[in-house]
Amino acid sequence: MFSKRHHRLCRTLVPLRLFGAATPAFADEAVAADDPLITVFGRADNLIGIAAAASEGHVGRADIDTRPIQRVGELLEVIPGLIATQHSGGGKANQYFLRGFNLDHGTDFAGFFDGVPLNYRSHGHGQGYLDLNFIIPETIEYIDYSKGSYRADLGDFATAGAGKFRTYDTLPTTVSIETGSGTYLRGVAAGSTKIGDGTALLALEARHDDGRYDLTDDLNLFSGFGKYTVPLGDGVLRTSISAYHVKFASSEQVPQRAIDSATIGRLGFLDSDLGGETTRIGVISNWTQDGDTPLTVLAYAHYYRFNLFSNFTYLLDEPINGDEFEQADRRTVIGGRVDKRFKTGPVEFLIGTEGRYDFIPEVGLYRTAARQRLSTVREDDVKQGSAALFAEATLRPAENLRVILGARGDLYRFNVRSDLAVNSGSDTAAIFSPKATIAWTPVEQVELYANYGRGFHSNDARGTAINIDPNSGDAAERVVPLVAATGYEVGARLRPVSGMSITATAWRLNLESELLFVGDGGTTEPQGPSNRHGVELAAFYQPAPWLTLDAEYTWSQGRLTDLPRGADRIPGAIERVIAGGIVVQSGGFTGSLRLRHFGSVALIVDNSVRSRPTSVVNSRLAYRFGRYEIAATILNLLQSRDAEINYFYASRLPGEPDSGIEDIHLKPVEPRQLRIAGTMRF
Repeated sequence: MFSKRHHRLCRTLVPLRLFGAATPAFADEAVAADDPLITVFGRADNLIGIAAAASEGHVGRADIDTRPIQRVGELLEVIPGLIATQHSGGGKANQYFLRGFNLDHGTDFAGFFDGVPLNYRSHGHGQGYLDLNFIIPETIEYIDYSKGSYRADLGDFATAGAGKFRTYDTLPTTVSIETGSGTYLRGVAAGSTKIGDGTALLALEARHDDGRYDLTDDLNLFSGFGKYTVPLGDGVLRTSISAYHVKFASSEQVPQRAIDSATIGRLGFLDSDLGGETTRIGVISNWTQDGDTPLTVLAYAHYYRFNLFSNFTYLLDEPINGDEFEQADRRTVIGGRVDKRFKTGPVEFLIGTEGRYDFIPEVGLYRTAARQRLSTVREDDVKQGSAALFAEATLRPAENLRVILGARGDLYRFNVRSDLAVNSGSDTAAIFSPKATIAWTPVEQVELYANYGRGFHSNDARGTAINIDPNSGDAAERVVPLVAATGYEVGARLRPVSGMSITATAWRLNLESELLFVGDGGTTEPQGPSNRHGVELAAFYQPAPWLTLDAEYTWSQGRLTDLPRGADRIPGAIERVIAGGIVVQSGGFTGSLRLRHFGSVALIVDNSVRSRPTSVVNSRLAYRFGRYEIAATILNLLQSRDAEINYFYASRLPGEPDSGIEDIHLKPVEPRQLRIAGTMRF
């Protein structure tokens, strides 16, 4: 996303003092624990002449550390306009919202971890499922992000945007313990040591959390990350292994009428058997050539297992046993990528190829009661592979003008073997995605951008072969295997004074089809083409070494284009996001305060039912003395009673009509929480 030269500069400027945001903190290995406080924010970097769009950005470690966060997925909220919420337990992927998309759990947002794509294709819960919970936040050095479909090196799911997590090569030896409300307990230990010609890094995390809802979350999480970095030939080889396991309970969203009638409390639940379990074990090997025109070779593999128990409608479909269901996913993923940067005269090139194969012997949907399987809705064996070629050329017709032309071609193969033979089959699909960018710097402090790009997201392989709805027995409509998205954007990046960065963007995105395979039902859900447009403003200012301010405002509008006006809203698409923060540093003290607000949302296509806005304020205060640090984080400081997320659909409680009652279903924001962390460096 950004050049190797830019990242080398950022790593030179990596924070010489790092805090933990509801997590322990790490400093550069060469810095003594009692060195004076010097903090460098990635958002303060001058990206004029580097970024390809006003909506691209780089987030350094200090930007992450000074943010009070509740969940790992909230790391992505460093991206202006992105909201990460949760409607289930803490072991499940977050619900993401960006640019007028209810991204569900990742369908139109691509995530990467040290270059490895994180979205799961044909996942048991939902297409593009993006679970970041395996990441140990302290190991993340920086996050690069982009929005839109303007980069040739980004393929599947990168329509609304993409985020790239990059881990440290070395960390100081550090131990941290954190405890808080809801019997929250988290421990992290990390460190690096020399082995042979290279450096080995190891980080371990254990966490227990009962949460603040009436149903105890009983979340138990274990995560480990090891990495070995060694010079090899004229480059550097980085090999890592990660292991993760979580088990949790969940109260999920509940109908508003159950709260209003005092059937349950605001933090209550209607089914005590819900929750899940996830295991992930992965290996990554990456060799990067030295210099400004590197060759990069990446290979990866991981094993994944997922089981999730849910009940959204209670007694609507199964009045005797209830509507509880299980979604299961078991797979092995292998893949790789090779790319090369080089120059020919005044033109800079990036060319590359990548491939991925998902072996999914079990992706299933089952009717259950008390987490025991009663019957199978559908069970499939899926094999899905893809290969891509991409190229990008950067021309500089004038010293202050860049023209970036790119193209990408993707080929997919789907093979489905279903328990219902009529829903078995195979398909092949391809898509070509051209890209173009113009970046003009009229004066040193201003860069203007115009972007065009075609991108796509793949659909669930099961939807490409389906003929019969496994629930009703009715004929089902097949999905388009690869859904094209066309994006347009104009923007500006300004640095009016030292320490200040302002970006402004206007964008539009047209999606060919929103017909999806719905994992909750095992069938397809018809929605037509759509268009979205909006504006984004983001500002960062560090007027003094001890004070940092940031603010962002985003607005978007989305419409389903084949529905009549007045009945064309996209349910769940957030229209307005406002966020901002202040960080104050003095001596060994650091204090931060952040506001997170997203506006009212249309919950059905005719806009007759809308959610209420949600606002949450989080804060953090830390003090560092010598090799020690103590920090207090208060989540939901002002005790907001708003909802994390809202849906509108029919459900049935005991005594209600067989057809159920349409109602808002919501997950409240967790009540105020206090977390205290202590960190020691060795």
